[in-house]
Amino acid sequence: MVLEYKGISIFYTDSGKGNPVILLHGFLENISMWNHFIPKLSQNNRVICIDLLGHGKTGCLGYIHTMELMAESVEAVLNHLEINKSIFIGHSMGGYVALAFAEKKPEAVSGLCLMNSTAIADSQEKKINRDRAVIAVKQNYRTFIRMAVSNLFRPKNRIIFSDKINEVINEALQTPLQGVVAALEGMKIRKNREFLLHTGTFNKLMIIGKKDPALDYMSLIEQIKKTDVKMVEFPDGHMSHIENESKLLHEIMHFIEN
Repeated sequence: MVLEYKGISIFYTDSGKGNPVILLHGFLENISMWNHFIPKLSQNNRVICIDLLGHGKTGCLGYIHTMELMAESVEAVLNHLEINKSIFIGHSMGGYVALAFAEKKPEAVSGLCLMNSTAIADSQEKKINRDRAVIAVKQNYRTFIRMAVSNLFRPKNRIIFSDKINEVINEALQTPLQGVVAALEGMKIRKNREFLLHTGTFNKLMIIGKKDPALDYMSLIEQIKKTDVKMVEFPDGHMSHIENESKLLHEIMHFIEN
Protein backbone atom coordinates (compact mmCIF):
# COMPACT_ATOMS: atom_id res chain seq x y z
CA MET A 1 0.00 0.00 0.00
CA VAL A 2 1.11 3.56 -0.65
CA LEU A 3 0.61 6.80 1.24
CA GLU A 4 1.35 10.09 -0.50
CA TYR A 5 3.31 12.29 1.92
CA LYS A 6 5.12 15.60 1.35
CA GLY A 7 5.37 14.90 -2.37
CA ILE A 8 6.75 11.36 -2.03
CA SER A 9 5.25 7.89 -1.70
CA ILE A 10 5.60 5.91 1.54
CA PHE A 11 5.19 2.18 0.99
CA TYR A 12 3.78 -0.05 3.74
CA THR A 13 1.98 -3.35 4.30
CA ASP A 14 -0.93 -4.02 6.66
CA SER A 15 -1.63 -7.64 7.64
CA GLY A 16 -3.89 -9.38 10.15
CA LYS A 17 -6.13 -8.10 12.94
CA GLY A 18 -5.59 -7.38 16.61
CA ASN A 19 -3.09 -5.30 18.53
CA PRO A 20 -0.99 -3.16 16.16
CA VAL A 21 2.66 -4.21 15.83
CA ILE A 22 4.93 -1.89 13.84
CA LEU A 23 8.02 -3.47 12.24
CA LEU A 24 10.79 -1.05 11.25
CA HIS A 25 13.73 -2.28 9.17
CA GLY A 26 17.35 -1.18 9.40
CA PHE A 27 19.83 0.63 7.17
CA LEU A 28 20.01 -0.80 3.61
CA GLU A 29 17.00 -3.00 4.38
CA ASN A 30 13.31 -2.78 3.53
CA ILE A 31 9.99 -4.43 4.31
CA SER A 32 11.20 -7.71 2.78
CA MET A 33 13.39 -8.41 5.84
CA TRP A 34 10.18 -9.28 7.76
CA ASN A 35 8.79 -11.73 5.17
CA HIS A 36 9.43 -14.80 7.33
CA PHE A 37 7.89 -13.16 10.39
CA ILE A 38 4.68 -11.61 9.07
CA PRO A 39 2.64 -14.85 8.59
CA LYS A 40 3.13 -15.94 12.21
CA LEU A 41 2.89 -12.50 13.82
CA SER A 42 -0.24 -11.55 11.87
CA GLN A 43 -2.21 -14.58 13.08
CA ASN A 44 -3.20 -12.70 16.24
CA ASN A 45 -1.97 -9.15 15.59
CA ARG A 46 -2.28 -6.35 13.08
CA VAL A 47 1.23 -6.12 11.62
CA ILE A 48 2.31 -2.92 9.87
CA CYS A 49 5.64 -2.87 8.00
CA ILE A 50 6.90 0.45 6.65
CA ASP A 51 9.66 1.21 4.14
CA LEU A 52 11.56 4.04 5.83
CA LEU A 53 12.60 7.16 3.91
CA GLY A 54 14.94 6.43 0.99
CA HIS A 55 14.58 2.67 1.41
CA GLY A 56 12.53 0.05 -0.40
CA LYS A 57 9.74 1.72 -2.36
CA THR A 58 9.62 4.88 -0.24
CA GLY A 59 11.03 8.08 -1.70
CA CYS A 60 13.68 10.47 -0.39
CA LEU A 61 12.99 13.75 1.43
CA GLY A 62 16.24 15.66 1.00
CA TYR A 63 19.95 15.20 1.74
CA ILE A 64 19.61 14.21 5.40
CA HIS A 65 16.98 11.82 6.75
CA THR A 66 17.10 12.50 10.47
CA MET A 67 15.63 9.89 12.78
CA GLU A 68 12.97 12.49 13.69
CA LEU A 69 12.04 12.92 10.01
CA MET A 70 11.78 9.15 9.59
CA ALA A 71 9.65 8.95 12.74
CA GLU A 72 7.33 11.61 11.30
CA SER A 73 6.84 9.47 8.19
CA VAL A 74 5.96 6.51 10.41
CA GLU A 75 3.54 8.72 12.32
CA ALA A 76 1.91 9.77 9.04
CA VAL A 77 1.22 6.12 8.15
CA LEU A 78 -0.22 5.36 11.59
CA ASN A 79 -2.42 8.47 11.48
CA HIS A 80 -3.63 7.43 8.04
CA LEU A 81 -4.52 3.98 9.40
CA GLU A 82 -6.09 5.54 12.53
CA ILE A 83 -3.81 3.56 14.83
CA ASN A 84 -3.42 5.21 18.23
CA LYS A 85 -1.18 2.84 20.17
CA SER A 86 1.30 0.22 18.98
CA ILE A 87 4.15 -2.09 19.84
CA PHE A 88 7.29 -1.09 17.91
CA ILE A 89 10.02 -3.51 16.87
CA GLY A 90 12.98 -1.79 15.24
CA HIS A 91 16.04 -3.45 13.75
CA SER A 92 19.21 -1.35 14.02
CA MET A 93 18.33 1.99 12.38
CA GLY A 94 14.67 1.04 12.79
CA GLY A 95 15.32 1.05 16.54
CA TYR A 96 16.66 4.60 16.33
CA VAL A 97 13.49 5.63 14.50
CA ALA A 98 11.29 3.87 17.07
CA LEU A 99 13.12 5.75 19.86
CA ALA A 100 12.60 9.07 18.07
CA PHE A 101 8.90 8.24 17.73
CA ALA A 102 8.67 7.22 21.41
CA GLU A 103 10.21 10.50 22.52
CA LYS A 104 7.74 12.51 20.45
CA LYS A 105 4.63 10.42 21.20
CA PRO A 106 5.20 8.21 24.28
CA GLU A 107 1.45 7.82 24.72
CA ALA A 108 1.28 6.06 21.33
CA VAL A 109 3.78 3.34 22.37
CA SER A 110 2.74 0.25 24.37
CA GLY A 111 5.98 -1.65 23.74
CA LEU A 112 9.41 -1.01 22.24
CA CYS A 113 11.89 -3.66 21.14
CA LEU A 114 15.39 -2.55 20.18
CA MET A 115 16.62 -5.37 17.99
CA ASN A 116 20.39 -5.19 17.40
CA SER A 117 20.07 -1.50 18.13
CA THR A 118 21.18 1.05 20.72
CA ALA A 119 19.75 4.06 22.53
CA ILE A 120 23.01 6.03 22.62
CA ALA A 121 24.30 8.45 20.00
CA ASP A 122 27.25 7.81 17.69
CA SER A 123 30.66 8.16 19.30
CA GLN A 124 33.15 10.54 17.66
CA GLU A 125 34.87 7.54 16.09
CA LYS A 126 31.59 6.24 14.72
CA LYS A 127 30.76 9.66 13.26
CA ILE A 128 34.10 9.67 11.44
CA ASN A 129 33.30 6.20 10.10
CA ARG A 130 29.91 7.46 8.85
CA ASP A 131 31.70 10.24 6.94
CA ARG A 132 34.07 7.66 5.46
CA ALA A 133 31.09 5.53 4.48
CA VAL A 134 29.49 8.47 2.65
CA ILE A 135 32.69 8.95 0.64
CA ALA A 136 33.01 5.20 0.00
CA VAL A 137 29.45 4.72 -1.23
CA LYS A 138 29.77 7.69 -3.60
CA GLN A 139 33.03 6.29 -5.00
CA ASN A 140 31.94 2.67 -5.42
CA TYR A 141 28.32 2.04 -4.60
CA ARG A 142 28.17 -1.72 -5.28
CA THR A 143 31.38 -2.54 -3.40
CA PHE A 144 30.24 -0.50 -0.40
CA ILE A 145 26.85 -2.25 -0.26
CA ARG A 146 28.39 -5.72 -0.51
CA MET A 147 30.91 -5.06 2.24
CA ALA A 148 28.46 -3.20 4.48
CA VAL A 149 26.00 -6.11 4.44
CA SER A 150 28.56 -8.92 4.86
CA ASN A 151 30.24 -7.12 7.76
CA LEU A 152 27.04 -7.24 9.81
CA PHE A 153 27.23 -11.01 10.21
CA ARG A 154 29.32 -12.95 12.68
CA PRO A 155 32.42 -14.01 10.67
CA LYS A 156 31.67 -17.75 10.70
CA ASN A 157 28.08 -17.05 9.63
CA ARG A 158 29.24 -15.29 6.46
CA ILE A 159 29.87 -18.78 5.07
CA ILE A 160 26.91 -20.54 6.69
CA PHE A 161 24.43 -17.94 5.41
CA SER A 162 26.19 -17.05 2.16
CA ASP A 163 23.08 -17.60 0.02
CA LYS A 164 20.94 -15.52 2.36
CA ILE A 165 23.60 -12.79 2.46
CA ASN A 166 23.49 -12.59 -1.33
CA GLU A 167 19.70 -12.10 -1.12
CA VAL A 168 20.15 -9.31 1.42
CA ILE A 169 22.80 -7.67 -0.77
CA ASN A 170 20.49 -7.80 -3.79
CA GLU A 171 17.73 -6.12 -1.75
CA ALA A 172 20.20 -3.53 -0.45
CA LEU A 173 21.29 -2.72 -4.00
CA GLN A 174 17.76 -1.46 -4.64
CA THR A 175 18.42 1.38 -2.17
CA PRO A 176 19.14 4.59 -4.09
CA LEU A 177 22.43 6.37 -3.45
CA GLN A 178 20.57 9.37 -2.06
CA GLY A 179 18.75 7.12 0.41
CA VAL A 180 22.01 5.55 1.58
CA VAL A 181 23.74 8.91 2.10
CA ALA A 182 20.68 10.54 3.74
CA ALA A 183 20.42 7.67 6.26
CA LEU A 184 24.16 7.74 7.06
CA GLU A 185 23.98 11.50 7.67
CA GLY A 186 20.84 11.10 9.78
CA MET A 187 22.25 8.31 11.95
CA LYS A 188 25.44 10.32 12.48
CA ILE A 189 23.60 13.23 14.10
CA ARG A 190 20.98 11.29 16.03
CA LYS A 191 20.34 12.12 19.68
CA ASN A 192 21.18 10.01 22.70
CA ARG A 193 17.83 8.64 23.88
CA GLU A 194 19.08 6.45 26.71
CA PHE A 195 16.72 8.28 29.08
CA LEU A 196 13.76 6.53 27.42
CA LEU A 197 15.05 3.19 28.71
CA HIS A 198 14.73 4.63 32.23
CA THR A 199 11.60 6.77 31.95
CA GLY A 200 9.48 5.03 29.31
CA THR A 201 6.37 3.50 30.89
CA PHE A 202 5.91 1.07 27.98
CA ASN A 203 7.28 -2.49 27.88
CA LYS A 204 10.89 -2.57 26.72
CA LEU A 205 13.02 -5.34 25.22
CA MET A 206 16.57 -5.31 23.92
CA ILE A 207 17.74 -8.07 21.56
CA ILE A 208 21.53 -8.34 21.65
CA GLY A 209 23.94 -10.30 19.45
CA LYS A 210 26.98 -11.13 21.56
CA LYS A 211 29.23 -11.12 18.47
CA ASP A 212 27.55 -8.11 16.84
CA PRO A 213 30.27 -6.41 14.73
CA ALA A 214 28.30 -3.15 14.57
CA LEU A 215 27.54 -2.58 18.26
CA ASP A 216 29.64 -2.64 21.41
CA TYR A 217 28.36 -5.43 23.64
CA MET A 218 29.39 -3.87 26.96
CA SER A 219 27.81 -0.54 25.99
CA LEU A 220 24.47 -2.31 25.46
CA ILE A 221 24.72 -4.05 28.84
CA GLU A 222 25.51 -0.69 30.50
CA GLN A 223 22.49 0.98 28.92
CA ILE A 224 20.00 -1.35 30.54
CA LYS A 225 21.49 -1.36 34.05
CA LYS A 226 19.00 -0.07 36.62
CA THR A 227 16.17 -0.16 34.08
CA ASP A 228 13.19 -2.48 33.60
CA VAL A 229 14.36 -3.35 30.08
CA LYS A 230 14.22 -7.08 29.43
CA MET A 231 17.24 -8.45 27.59
CA VAL A 232 17.55 -11.41 25.24
CA GLU A 233 21.03 -12.37 24.14
CA PHE A 234 21.94 -14.41 21.08
CA PRO A 235 25.46 -15.75 20.39
CA ASP A 236 25.73 -14.28 16.88
CA GLY A 237 25.92 -10.99 14.96
CA HIS A 238 23.86 -7.96 13.96
CA MET A 239 21.38 -9.84 11.77
CA SER A 240 19.38 -11.76 14.37
CA HIS A 241 16.42 -12.14 11.98
CA ILE A 242 18.67 -14.35 9.84
CA GLU A 243 21.33 -15.69 12.20
CA ASN A 244 18.80 -16.58 14.94
CA GLU A 245 15.53 -16.54 13.03
CA SER A 246 13.37 -19.07 14.91
CA LYS A 247 14.54 -18.00 18.38
CA LEU A 248 14.02 -14.35 17.53
CA LEU A 249 10.48 -15.01 16.31
CA HIS A 250 9.77 -16.83 19.58
CA GLU A 251 11.09 -13.92 21.65
CA ILE A 252 9.19 -11.31 19.65
CA MET A 253 5.93 -13.26 19.99
CA HIS A 254 6.49 -13.62 23.72
CA PHE A 255 7.14 -9.85 23.99
CA ILE A 256 4.01 -8.97 22.00
CA GLU A 257 1.80 -11.30 24.04
CA ASN A 258 2.93 -9.77 27.32
